[in-house]
Amino acid sequence: MFRISRYMQELLQPTPLIGRRLAPPGPVVIWNLIRRCNLTCMHCYSISTDIDFPGELSTEEAFRVLDDLKGFKVPALILSGGEPLLRKDIFDIADRAKSMKFYTALSSNGTLIDVPLADRIAATGFDYVGVSLDGLRETHDKFRRKQGAFEASLAGIKLLHARGVKVGVRFTLTQDNAADLPGLLKLVDDEGIDKFYFSHLNYAGRGNRNRGHDAQFRVTREAMNLLFDTCYEHALRKEDKEFVTGNNDADAVYLLHWVRERFPEKEAHLRAKLAEWGGNASGENVANIDNLGNVHPDTMWWDLTLGNVRERPFSQIWQDTSHPIMAGLKARPRVIKGRCGACAYFDVCGGNTRVRAMQLTGDAWEEDPACYLDDGEIGIAPGAERERIALKPFSAWRDKKGALHIPIEPVEEISH
Repeated sequence: MFRISRYMQELLQPTPLIGRRLAPPGPVVIWNLIRRCNLTCMHCYSISTDIDFPGELSTEEAFRVLDDLKGFKVPALILSGGEPLLRKDIFDIADRAKSMKFYTALSSNGTLIDVPLADRIAATGFDYVGVSLDGLRETHDKFRRKQGAFEASLAGIKLLHARGVKVGVRFTLTQDNAADLPGLLKLVDDEGIDKFYFSHLNYAGRGNRNRGHDAQFRVTREAMNLLFDTCYEHALRKEDKEFVTGNNDADAVYLLHWVRERFPEKEAHLRAKLAEWGGNASGENVANIDNLGNVHPDTMWWDLTLGNVRERPFSQIWQDTSHPIMAGLKARPRVIKGRCGACAYFDVCGGNTRVRAMQLTGDAWEEDPACYLDDGEIGIAPGAERERIALKPFSAWRDKKGALHIPIEPVEEISH
């Protein structure tokens, strides 16, 4: 996760350098407690649907995992699904996690959150609840394959916000919903929503099937420009609203180019701060446990299982580097091929997301195909170019009310 707001604050109030981040004793764990979901979203990485999946961890097994995670000094849990609110013991697990002093978040589609559930969520004391919106009403309902899903999710957000629960919106960019981003950011402002999480499409699950709809590079760049501009405006106004991105660590490098154009005198400090962060943390600072107890390097890598918590404690699985992928992910620096390995900003990005490279090439250590910066922007010498999507001039425009309009036009592939 790339915390844009933190680095916008560095532009306004620089802090001393402290050295590269250290791996925590235990990683943040995203835990898919259930695979069942009441929706069948286009980009679902767990390919969930509204049926029961056999073999899921029992309450007692989940409690034993919590004990192990606490002993391993895991700092935070994100309880996810499917739709975690469909799990009958979700509040038993969440209450226990809170009593053990985990930072405990809930990841939901929001459609099931009525008044009684909102009261129960607030009573549990979740530190954060993230709700997915794929755009405004028409777009969201199309992505979620359910009429009325947008209104139901927004109603759930409002109920939580009214009860003082920190709540955020998650948005996954594709070519089919990019035009809704300005309106969605306005909605986040209008509703006083605490956090906006911008996710790039990762090639996993149903998202892998639909990767042909991934936003083209120029659309991604305009979306990031809008996100950076919006976040900086909030920082100037000293508003307590978070903006973060996920699934593309090249965002940090692109932020440096954004800063170079606007605040060139601050670029060196920000670059040093971003190097302290270090980019991708799969297999190191972030982990995943699925509904069957299988452990994965992150939530998008379900086709790579490192072990199962029924057979070995998570703490043992996570420290085991006998698997070549885990050995490679924990290596410092990681050994990455192609453009990523030659990139002048490798210390900032860390080679980006390995699962995309695996999905498209069969090699986890190949370059990430979703880096949207061109060769010149990442410091690769002429002659190292590859076939890639052309970055055409972009013609976004703002109307009289300041809303950004993003035209979506096809781009062709060319060879340099």
